[in-house]
Amino acid sequence: MLDRMIFPRLQHSPKSVLLLGPRQVGKSTLMRLLRPHKIVNLMDESLYLTYVKDPSRLQRELAAVPKPALMAIDEIQRVPALLNVIQASLDNGCPHRFLLTGSSARTLKRGHANLLPGRILIEHLDPLSFWELGGRFELDKALRIGTLPGVYLEEEATAAGLLDSYGQTYLREEIQAEAFTRNLGSYARFLDVAAEASGQWINYSKLSSDSEIPKETLRRFYTLLEDTLVVHRVPAFRPRRSNRRVSQRERFVLFDLGVRNALLGIHRSPLSPMEKGSLFEQWIFLQIMAFTHAQKKGWRVSSFRTDTGAEVDWILETGSALLAIECKYGKNVSGHDFNGLRAFESFTSRPVKQYVVYAGSTAQKFSRSAYALPYAEFLQRILPALK
Repeated sequence: MLDRMIFPRLQHSPKSVLLLGPRQVGKSTLMRLLRPHKIVNLMDESLYLTYVKDPSRLQRELAAVPKPALMAIDEIQRVPALLNVIQASLDNGCPHRFLLTGSSARTLKRGHANLLPGRILIEHLDPLSFWELGGRFELDKALRIGTLPGVYLEEEATAAGLLDSYGQTYLREEIQAEAFTRNLGSYARFLDVAAEASGQWINYSKLSSDSEIPKETLRRFYTLLEDTLVVHRVPAFRPRRSNRRVSQRERFVLFDLGVRNALLGIHRSPLSPMEKGSLFEQWIFLQIMAFTHAQKKGWRVSSFRTDTGAEVDWILETGSALLAIECKYGKNVSGHDFNGLRAFESFTSRPVKQYVVYAGSTAQKFSRSAYALPYAEFLQRILPALK
């Protein structure tokens, strides 16, 4: 079992917790490690039907536990009414602490669920991160099959089969059923489109023309994947004071590269250099998001592009610092790689730290605020030092 970064906080939290994350990122495993007094697994169909018919059963079960205990409910979004039961119990002085997991904010919202404001902490769990994998981390492996725990830690053949199942069973069937998607053909095509477009700037008009899916349907499908925690929405960076034009297009990044590759059928074969370049860029973003979630940073990540084509992969705003990050899957860096970073600097009045994060082995200083860093050094030294 690999240590998860958020485990100590879950273990010592005096409050109840709603742990959100896509399926198979390790929420249930983490729950069991905390050794709750009772686990209600709502993926068990018989239990699910029992609580759907009689949500107040939970209240009676809580009353029967004589001492304060940790009570766990897995995939709480399947029966949102249980949140109201928990709220009523806490309001009436219930001594128990709750650990709830969920893989769909959409269902909770749609069911008008009580999200227990002030009563419960919301945490996010991502696939295994660079820090959590430690000595087991292999960059090319992570780029090809992703880092879902049950995939990355398995044998190669088993891992490929699990990714096939995730794409076909979960994304194509369960999410489709949850959203009551009527146009099955459009949704099936959209998943392939979303995988291909992961990390790219979204031009809804062109995407609509290429896929023969109406623009508003595309937007709705992306919102569906966002609400079910399958994609991250990355907004465009908006300068506070500038009359110069920047792109307002957004980007979406699938939560796991292996899932993305499986949707495209490229997870069983070696990746091309071009594919590795795009995936490395997305992987750095996913590590930033995992660190932000695990450390409760509240940082903002956006992307930057001018109307003349100057780009920066990721803009990280921490409150006290502004970082412009360019990603390069390559062993060498030149001054040319900083062109987009220098262009970005002219759009903001704040000091900007410029980083080219690459797959080489040596750190290089190009100017007072411009560095090329191996990805491991950026992740191990730069991110943890940010305020």
